[in-house]
Order: sequence, then C-alpha cells, then structure tokens
Amino acid sequence: MECSVKTTKTQQFVDITGLVNKAVSESGIKDGIVVVFVPHTTAGVTINENADPDVVSDIMSALSEAYPEHNGYLHIEGNSHAHIKASLMGSSCSIIIENGKLRLGTWQGVYFCEFDGPRNRKVYIKTI
Repeated sequence: MECSVKTTKTQQFVDITGLVNKAVSESGIKDGIVVVFVPHTTAGVTINENADPDVVSDIMSALSEAYPEHNGYLHIEGNSHAHIKASLMGSSCSIIIENGKLRLGTWQGVYFCEFDGPRNRKVYIKTI
C-alpha cells in the first residue's frame, strides 16, 4: 500500500499509526509482520511514545542540537542535517501482527519523521 503524507513544517513527526493499522486491517492478515518503508533520504520512520507529545518535541530538540541546520557541511544543497537525522531514524521499521492487530507497546506509535519539509511524501506499507 502506498500512502501520502503531507508535512507542514521544516521538521516534524507525523503519527502514522492509523495508516499502518488501516493497511493491516485491509490486508486481512491475522498473524505476520508489517513493514513500513520511507523512500526518501531526508525523512525517516520511527516507533516511540505517542501518549505525551513532549517526547516528540524532546527528540526533535535533541536531534537539532546534535545536528544543527548549519554546521559547515559540504553538501551543496544545504540539507545535510536532514540526511543525517533521516539516517539515524532509519528508512523502515517492522511490527509484529498478532490476531490482526499491531503488537505495539501501550505507549508506542509509528511516526513519519520529516527533516526537510514541508513536502508531499510517500510511505510504503507491506504486510507479510
């Protein structure tokens, strides 16, 4: 399944847990794995707490402090910080499906991580 994610900020985490749940439900798979893949070099995907939005803010703040937008990078496009952050988050994650449901922890959600927005992005979701 190909999904669209529209980001509205330069750097932003978008909770896509609902998209992943929808893909699993539509697949009809009861027990397996779902893979979430982001085909971009300046965006990623991660699983983290989705109960307290301050966690996402803290992650974004720490990443921006460790890898600021301007830091003498050589990449001519000026978005090396976004490439680094995307590499740290990763381009995919896998989640166990059990009884037709994601086996996420109580406080976990799946996030699309934008580091070079705003943009229209894609996410691929594959159930196995």
